[in-house]
Amino acid sequence: MRNRIRYSALSALILFAFSCSDQPTGLRTPPTEPSLARGGGKVNSIAVSPTAATLAVGQTLQLTAAASPPKSATTFIWSSSNPAVATVNANGLVTAVANGTATVSATAGGKTGTAAITVSTPTNDPVFVGAGDIASCSSSGDEATAALLDGIAGTVYTLGDNVYDNGTATEYTNCYGPSWGRHKARTMPSPGNHEYNTANATGYFGYFGAAAGDPAKGYYSFNLGEWHIIVLNSNLSCAVISCAAGSLQEQWLVADLAANARVCTLAYWHHPRFNSGAGHGNNTAVAPFWDALYAAGADVILNGHEHVYERFAPQTPSAAANDVNGIRQFTVGTGGRSHYTFAATQPNSEVREGNTFGVLKLTLKATSYDWQFIPVSGATFTDSGSGTCH
Repeated sequence: MRNRIRYSALSALILFAFSCSDQPTGLRTPPTEPSLARGGGKVNSIAVSPTAATLAVGQTLQLTAAASPPKSATTFIWSSSNPAVATVNANGLVTAVANGTATVSATAGGKTGTAAITVSTPTNDPVFVGAGDIASCSSSGDEATAALLDGIAGTVYTLGDNVYDNGTATEYTNCYGPSWGRHKARTMPSPGNHEYNTANATGYFGYFGAAAGDPAKGYYSFNLGEWHIIVLNSNLSCAVISCAAGSLQEQWLVADLAANARVCTLAYWHHPRFNSGAGHGNNTAVAPFWDALYAAGADVILNGHEHVYERFAPQTPSAAANDVNGIRQFTVGTGGRSHYTFAATQPNSEVREGNTFGVLKLTLKATSYDWQFIPVSGATFTDSGSGTCH
């Protein structure tokens, strides 16, 4: 009974306190919070995807915009800097009108994101675009680079370590499939060392099927326009499929080059012969590839493995600059997994960047090529130029 009386008194006291606090307007002003703009607060930045695209006259492209922080803006004002070249509607749909360039902008909350649009007359020159060191379920970088591919027509290449960490069938389905996997039908892949963390790279060969070549080899070739393209297998320090001079793969390479003499030749595989990155450095095991390709007058080599972008001037297999007969190497380990740093700069290295995900787009002309590194939305680094075939 004593406890019940005590609790009743306490309840009455609490009710009295609440009633005293309920004063008429003007006697007590309740605390207020800053009002938030509908949509989630201050907009810090706007990202437009893809960040760049090349369209033919009459072609359309759907752009998307995202605000940071998420949901700080859900609607955007779209505009074109040059409607005579490209128009954009209220939903971000771009229509190519005439040859030229235009910047399409999405604006909200005082912030603007942009996409660079180029409109040109269609040509028959093939486009070859891709990167290496790509997908992981623990990273969103591959989703950003896949969004770039959405706006670039042509054939897609991969430079190995396509999915992390072990190249399993499950990882290909769950981690690679939702991003770069939507471009699978136009992809010509190559394997990396992470693919071979699964015995015989069965996840890789099972996912890509015939496009990956003979599972016992992992190397193959094809023609693209006027170019001959060669895909090699450099994995586990060339222990899985030997890279050595006189090996079956090297013999195949020499024979393939002889049987496919072209003005322009490009080869790609995972491990770079020349590399200024701090993670891996130069790989001498692939030197026989360089020897055979140089002897045959090849023009371009693409590699991954080091998670950076690096462009070399044309050079010989012994790293001597040679603008006349040298091979230009690009390292494009920028597919989305992570970033690496640089160490000592190797001879003939012209451009190095280790903080930007993106893809390298090559336009393969009859006797020359153009290159353009395209960064993911929100990044600014790029690299472009042209080269002539031997």
